[in-house]
Amino acid sequence: MAGKHGPLVGSLDQGTSSSRFLVFAANNGELLTYHQIEIPRSCPKEGWVEQDAKILLNSTLSCVDKTVENLRKLGVDPSDIKAIGITNQRETIIAWDKLTGEPLYNAIVWLDTRTASEVDEILGNPTTKAQAERIRRLCGLPMSTYFSALKMKWMLEKVPAVKSAVEEDRCLLGTVDSWLLWNLTGGKADGLHLTDVTNASRTMLMNIETLQWDPYLCNYFKIPMKLLPAIRSSSEIYGHMSRTVLTGVPISGILGDQQAALVGQMCFKPGQAKCTYGTGCFLLFNTGNQIVNSAHGLLTTVGYKLGPNKPTVYALEGSVAVAGASIRWLRDNLGLGKSYEELSDMANSVPDSGGVYFVPAFSGLFAPYWRPDARGIICGLTEHSTKGHIARASYEAVAFQVKDVLEAMNQEGGHPLTSLRVDGGMTISDSLMQLQSDILGIDTVRPSMSETTALGAAMAAGSAEGINVWDINSEDYSKIISDVFEPKITQHERDERYWRWKEAVKRSCGWEVHPDQKKPADKRYYINRSIPVSLYFIGTFALLVISAHMSSMKK
Repeated sequence: MAGKHGPLVGSLDQGTSSSRFLVFAANNGELLTYHQIEIPRSCPKEGWVEQDAKILLNSTLSCVDKTVENLRKLGVDPSDIKAIGITNQRETIIAWDKLTGEPLYNAIVWLDTRTASEVDEILGNPTTKAQAERIRRLCGLPMSTYFSALKMKWMLEKVPAVKSAVEEDRCLLGTVDSWLLWNLTGGKADGLHLTDVTNASRTMLMNIETLQWDPYLCNYFKIPMKLLPAIRSSSEIYGHMSRTVLTGVPISGILGDQQAALVGQMCFKPGQAKCTYGTGCFLLFNTGNQIVNSAHGLLTTVGYKLGPNKPTVYALEGSVAVAGASIRWLRDNLGLGKSYEELSDMANSVPDSGGVYFVPAFSGLFAPYWRPDARGIICGLTEHSTKGHIARASYEAVAFQVKDVLEAMNQEGGHPLTSLRVDGGMTISDSLMQLQSDILGIDTVRPSMSETTALGAAMAAGSAEGINVWDINSEDYSKIISDVFEPKITQHERDERYWRWKEAVKRSCGWEVHPDQKKPADKRYYINRSIPVSLYFIGTFALLVISAHMSSMKK
């Protein structure tokens, strides 16, 4: 018999910025308690972004222990937890030794751009560019540093420990969900090496139609299939917890974080869409059982498959690399504020950005531009600009990037969205939500329970065959209490601000170029490589003097 809250479902949410464990009541989706630990990341070189894979795991385990303590303090028996779901940062990859359980290298995070030169070479050659188009058709994804395959290829070629482990048949390779599941189900003893279709669909290695690793794709990227996890649906019993206070509890749901939010927002009908605001920003549009190949820079991805015998639901996705990460950058790198709250207050201290525009293209621009050569810029500064204007511009940049994606999505989807469902850590800011509505020109709808990513993983786990404590079909989104933000500015003002944003984006593009493509020095300053610039200006001045002298003689 379950306790006063009925059967409970746990959700492991391992994101780019933090690890969390949350517990929901299956009867009504109520969040009972959770614990969260912030996760550091390192940038050993420009464009490189890494995390310690052991910290990702250990922080998750600590969150489970702390949350169970919270339950006991609330008078809730942890044995009421009947299933656990996993949701995770996608595209981030880890290689580990299956005999020792130790990571062979740091996790390479989805934001990492160390493979940019290889992408440039592929897209710069007509033959390989044609191959990239074939690859896009097979996996639904464009050639980019964003996805897992090139990161895996780099690791296999550049990391001696990984190369040795592959040669000695000790290496396993996977995304964060696979690393967690393997460890949570036994690790080096008998851990399960599995992933789900949503995470696999982000690697560039899975065929978007067959939902299996594709021989052509694996051969192209030189990834041995034996290293990869088996692909399963997003909702089924994979195994059982083995190394926490919840030992024996089934793990029965896995969804990449953005797909988990799609489920948590109840976007079960074609044409419904949600946007999650976190480290990055991700807008997913349900296309039903239809695979839609985008012509406007969007990604074709698996939305969810809620059971081995259930239909596959696909989605179009627009991915923004830097959203909340730009606020963190202002805090940590520039010291502009000591907390997110202080930065939010700073942004709200001014009525607008004062003409300042911030394009946070720290690792290039994702959808719909796909410009790895872009870099971050702040433009429109005057002597009257303040730190408040810069903070405000950083929040506006999030809203403008979402509008970029929504513009493309409206062209693909056939029916322009009339409202946008939102979730994620940044949505706690009323001012950002109002700003988003103003810039989009449509309602922004924020559910009162904002933890929809973790909720989606819990729903997948609780509804799995053999668990059956969560009836997804009984949930009626229209009954969920939501805050609705309506546009308050004119269309003219909206168009003017968006035009200026597009101009700022133009200025950010083309900044970072491959060494072989760098242009010679500007002729205005260095006319001939054999003539120093100082001699050039002396000669020019002499010619002007002689010309003036000749003119005076004529007079």
